[in-house]
Amino acid sequence: MGEILGRQTTALGEQISYDAASQCSRCGYCLQACPTYVATGRESFSGRGRNQIVRMLMEGRISRPREAEDALSTCLLCGACTLACYARIPTADLVLEGRRAIQGHPSFPAVFLTRLLAHRPRIFRRLLKWAYALKRTGLPRLLGPLLDFAGLQALAEAERAAPRPPRFFLREKLEAAPPMARPPWFYFAACGPDYLYPEVGLSTFALLERGLGRGRFLQNGCCGLFSYNYGRLEDARALAERHIESLEKAGNGAHPSGEPAPLAADCSSCAAFLKSYPRLFPPNSPWRGRAERFSSRVRDIVELLPDLELPTAQTPAPAKATYHESCRARNGEGLAPPSPFLKRISGDAFQELPESEVCCGGAGLFAFRHPELSDQILRRKIGKIAESGAKIVLTSSTSCLLQLARGLAKYYPQARAVHISVYASERIHGPPTGS
Repeated sequence: MGEILGRQTTALGEQISYDAASQCSRCGYCLQACPTYVATGRESFSGRGRNQIVRMLMEGRISRPREAEDALSTCLLCGACTLACYARIPTADLVLEGRRAIQGHPSFPAVFLTRLLAHRPRIFRRLLKWAYALKRTGLPRLLGPLLDFAGLQALAEAERAAPRPPRFFLREKLEAAPPMARPPWFYFAACGPDYLYPEVGLSTFALLERGLGRGRFLQNGCCGLFSYNYGRLEDARALAERHIESLEKAGNGAHPSGEPAPLAADCSSCAAFLKSYPRLFPPNSPWRGRAERFSSRVRDIVELLPDLELPTAQTPAPAKATYHESCRARNGEGLAPPSPFLKRISGDAFQELPESEVCCGGAGLFAFRHPELSDQILRRKIGKIAESGAKIVLTSSTSCLLQLARGLAKYYPQARAVHISVYASERIHGPPTGS
């Protein structure tokens, strides 16, 4: 058995995981909120079904725990079931507990990657640079047919769906700027903007500097979400402790409100996990209070943008735009979509997306581990986008950005996926420099 947390944060306070799972009354309010249940109609692929499976695992009523793997591995961890549940049962976190309990020792690739991210980030970046250089040669495309033939469709799809590799990492640009002694805000570079979409971080910086003045890059590593989701709790804690100490050493900054300067993050998956750091530590741990102070300063770019005093765009929006809500922003952080802000900078070109709150089926590596189920969920999302007639689809999570770009290219190539920071920056003061 792998390491488990053994406790959950619930609407009734902190509880042991078994008690949290036992609160499920099997009422069924979660059924139509669960994308995998809607797609398959399978009870074990619903929120209440997964809660019962986790409970049975804890009671020892499943003789072969691997039998539960199919139901637990297909959970998107989107949290929509919790929002629909009157008891607010944290099903996604319970599913992770179940995964940790049955997986024993994580696979070598997962261990290798999480260890690199947590303890050898420079080696990880060097390896990624080499991989990007190889991808630019075009040689990886030749592997696609071979991977398909070998039955490794997930790997082939991952290579084809990967965005064009950037020629620099975001941190290379941010570290070149002299740090502010007492900045009005700090920036946390999530792995997506850092390694895949540096234009996102550059746009975020441009917007925050325009609204609040010069900020400061925290010079952070991975937030720990990958380690947390794939069974390496010790690595997630190590990363959390490192980031908590970094922000403490950086100080409170000089935010105009007099409050400690916020820590801005422009990937909602990352922001939601940063806000959840306290759950990594037991209540009696000295790290718990420090984690709570840290998480209280985290702000998703989705909640920061509407409060910035930014100028109104002087030119009409180039095309009709709509907004897909990241599951972690909506269900994990409880954030409303920034529709008023988007309407202000887009005018009549912005319109609401039907079912904007429904998961797009990305969920990190889910799209590559369960390609058929993910694609079924994705087609429904792309269908709603096509019905809206939008040509620009905005979102705030790197995982959503990757998944939407893949789906649009496949099913609705007239539209493109754009991060909200990039769109807002271009609407207000043109493309980001250095992108």
